[in-house]
Amino acid sequence: MSQSTRFIQTTLMALAGLGLSTLASAATLVEGQHYEVLPERVETRVADDQIEVTEAFWYGCPHCYNLQSSVEAWYETLGEDVSIVHLPATMGGDWNTHAAVFYAAEELGIREEAHADIFDAIHQNGQQLTDPDSIAAFFSGYGVSEDDARQALNAFSVKSRVNQAHARMRAMRLMGVPALVVDGRYLVTPSSAGSLDNMPQIADALVERVRQEREE
Repeated sequence: MSQSTRFIQTTLMALAGLGLSTLASAATLVEGQHYEVLPERVETRVADDQIEVTEAFWYGCPHCYNLQSSVEAWYETLGEDVSIVHLPATMGGDWNTHAAVFYAAEELGIREEAHADIFDAIHQNGQQLTDPDSIAAFFSGYGVSEDDARQALNAFSVKSRVNQAHARMRAMRLMGVPALVVDGRYLVTPSSAGSLDNMPQIADALVERVRQEREE
């Protein structure tokens, strides 16, 4: 990582931390105005002592791409009692293909290093990553053979996880992305937050609310 890249990341984190602190201390969140409460709590998939934050996204979504810098900076500020769960959206077609890309990358052990690069490939480099050959060629840049990449894309476990993601999206009543869901209950969208950059700030205040609820 270059010195300039470190500086940019540090600056983003500092700005994000300032925004979170300002919002959490200066504003009272209003249901229906800053966030929504799901009609039924969705079962979380983290340890009982953890607060789950689910980020629903689609690699092809420009808003999801634009959210990445602020949301990733926010993740760096979270306490050890918070776990991030990435949920690739499944709305058919390329959405499902990209969900398979996400889970195949996990199966191959390259998801963490490839996640941001997949966004960049689509939104900066004009790649579609919607057919097995282009996906396999992309994955080969991470030391994965193209045959292994194709096998992962077609694996039963990957297809099963895409189906599970679809069921989870429906349970969370997600009609679009990006979205952040805190503790399986609180839904934050660009509309409810007022902007993409406000989403991590609202979600951070909701994380603190969950902490306080658990202490009572």
